[in-house]
Amino acid sequence: MLTSELVRLYPFLFHTAVDGSWPSIREHGLLSTAAVLDKWEVDDARRRELLTTVRAEGTVLEHPVLGSAVVRDQGPLNETSLRDSLTDLTVEQWLQTLNERVFFFLQRGQVDGLVGARRYRSTPSLVLVIDTASLVAVHEDRIELCRINSGFAQPHSKTPRGSDTFVKIADYPHPHRAAPVRADRPDVKELTVLGSVPDIVRHVRSVERVVGGEVVEHLPVG
Repeated sequence: MLTSELVRLYPFLFHTAVDGSWPSIREHGLLSTAAVLDKWEVDDARRRELLTTVRAEGTVLEHPVLGSAVVRDQGPLNETSLRDSLTDLTVEQWLQTLNERVFFFLQRGQVDGLVGARRYRSTPSLVLVIDTASLVAVHEDRIELCRINSGFAQPHSKTPRGSDTFVKIADYPHPHRAAPVRADRPDVKELTVLGSVPDIVRHVRSVERVVGGEVVEHLPVG
């Protein structure tokens, strides 16, 4: 896929975050789970647990200087189904692969499906709307695309995945389109950045507070 085609088809990216986290994101950037654990100086044993086992619930981290950070749950990942879907990695290796990335949706409909899902619809969420061209111009060397919902595996959905699931933009087999296909059957499901996006503020165009799929507030970006 050409970078210019990615930007043309998907001019905006979307990232969901925990309600109340915008001040921390504005200060520290968007961090992968592994990067959060590094910055919050989590001890080795706790770090290994959070990075290599499925998190049934979110975890709040506390730091005497940095304050609080939330490591989100991985509720949509059924461990048995995940193990069945893996082609050449262990569960632990796949979880580490996920935990070293920052994730973005490429279409608004994907975000609406997540924040409106039964598991999350009663809890306020933040939705960051990001300029694709701006983000890609700075971070393309660490961007990889994914054809599946990498954080979802259930008995009824065991889409195969492994070491070849995340692919550089130039190597991604995206069909030529005049416009994106519908969000529930997209050609690409996720855009990921390895490590972190410390300068996310320069790429954000709006910050929305969403409840039950409805935007209830716009937060100041700067």
